[in-house]
Amino acid sequence: MVDRINIVVGFDQREAIAYHVFTQSIIEKASLPISLMPLAVNSLSEYSEKHTDRSNDFVYSRFLTPYLNHFQDWAIFADGDMVCQADIAELWNLRDESKAILVVKHDYQTKTHRKYLGNINENYPRKNWSSLILWNCKHPKHKILTPDFIEHQSGKFLHRFAWLEGNDIGELPREWNWLVTKYPNNPSAKILHYTLGTPCFRDYRDSDMAECWHSVQKKSPQGLE
Repeated sequence: MVDRINIVVGFDQREAIAYHVFTQSIIEKASLPISLMPLAVNSLSEYSEKHTDRSNDFVYSRFLTPYLNHFQDWAIFADGDMVCQADIAELWNLRDESKAILVVKHDYQTKTHRKYLGNINENYPRKNWSSLILWNCKHPKHKILTPDFIEHQSGKFLHRFAWLEGNDIGELPREWNWLVTKYPNNPSAKILHYTLGTPCFRDYRDSDMAECWHSVQKKSPQGLE
């Protein structure tokens, strides 16, 4: 049976083009079949977004990934403000059955306190760990991640993966979630993450490594805002 890569990508209508650019970058380099799921709040009929402290529409719904995959197999969740520069199968092959999730374990303090659309950019432990997650959806500890449960949990609990023990969380190489502007320019990074704002926004059109995003965007029918 041919392996298929399940990918859930954060979608926010205010930067819809970011989703299309990211998925284009995945598709054009993938060596295995992929199944893409846009995580759009309007399509989540069993989930009601009750949080008021979110900077985009998928800040909390990302934790529905195991539920949306019927608590079976594996899946990748990724923010939409990214560009994939490598074969996503390379990331898929890093699955580890002994782990509940695998993430890039960033350790930094932000120097920029505002990001796109004027959103507050706060510091907190494990910041950006949840922006790219390789989920072991069948892990028994994820069974609590139902729509009702997530609706009533705090960002502190969810983004710090408080339902897991430390040894449940595996580590991915930093190249798979390279934080543009936070880290030095790295043309060899596997996934570039424009965490402060994708170059679809005028304020970030010429930001660090924006040319990598624009080169993919040219293949999309949508124009810049």
